[in-house]
Amino acid sequence: MRIIIPMAGMGKRMRPHTLTVPKPLIPIAGKPIVQRLVEDIAKVCQEPIEEVAFIVGRFGDKVEADLKGIAEKIGAKGSIHYQDEALGTAHAIMCAQDALLGKVVVAFADTLFKADFQLDTNADGTIWVQRVEDPRPFGVIKLNENNEITDFVEKPQEFVSDLAIIGIYYFRDGAYLRSELQYLLDNDIKDKGEYQLTNALENMKNKGTKFIPAVISEWLDCGNKNATVYTNQRYLEYIKDEEGLVASSAKLENAVIIPPVYIGDNVQITNSVIGPHVSIGNNSSVYNSIVSNSIVQESTNLKNGNVANSMLGNFVVYEGRQSDLSLGDYNTLID
Repeated sequence: MRIIIPMAGMGKRMRPHTLTVPKPLIPIAGKPIVQRLVEDIAKVCQEPIEEVAFIVGRFGDKVEADLKGIAEKIGAKGSIHYQDEALGTAHAIMCAQDALLGKVVVAFADTLFKADFQLDTNADGTIWVQRVEDPRPFGVIKLNENNEITDFVEKPQEFVSDLAIIGIYYFRDGAYLRSELQYLLDNDIKDKGEYQLTNALENMKNKGTKFIPAVISEWLDCGNKNATVYTNQRYLEYIKDEEGLVASSAKLENAVIIPPVYIGDNVQITNSVIGPHVSIGNNSSVYNSIVSNSIVQESTNLKNGNVANSMLGNFVVYEGRQSDLSLGDYNTLID
């Protein structure tokens, strides 16, 4: 089994947090988004992951090494592939065409999920979906009486289905997917100016490929600051019973901790209330503050703050009052 993760986008909706790191490396409950994604996919697959192929922009050697390390944590090889121009989802996947072999999961890196199923790897293909109240902003699927997908409908303005495509796909034959994507590129078949995976899915379906749905129980978005803070909250609820959420090296002095929280290595918390739903990265410090429902990244210093629904990046210095914040790396803000 291989996992293909397109993640070359600039993450503009997450600025300033994506000015120094790509969005998929922003932490959720102590781990980068893309690591959470890879680990959760591995949990629902019924066989070992051989390779994780990351499709990136020119993010630099450190980011690439971090990504390879994420693959190694699940016993897989990590490979790096480049998409230098945004030409659509089909084009992005084809940037890792050497990894399109055998059984493949394609997962776009700004999506996390909670699933209560094991992936049926004997199916031709599986589209991961969630029921939504308003399907109009999404691509959706239609099913027949055999629970097979009959249609892919993009942003339906009249109701046809409430099963929204979340951006994760399984293919039993990666080489077949590669050939269908190559057909789009060779024949310059575009939708809205880009090469789209959905066009390949439609062609494969018309040739007899049977796609089935995998309905997840919760779909979590990391598209902007508020969505990411909410995802951190939900993830902490998922893992609240795990051990090690508060590092043994953390120093807590006159601190009140309201679970669930994640507190990283060498964090100093003094005269403060932390939680619920707070993640604090390694080597950060919090003094005389109240922090709830927030993400504080690494090596950040927070003093005299009453902080809620906030994201603070790495190497931030903040002294002040209650705020709804979105501070990027290396910012200094003193109220």
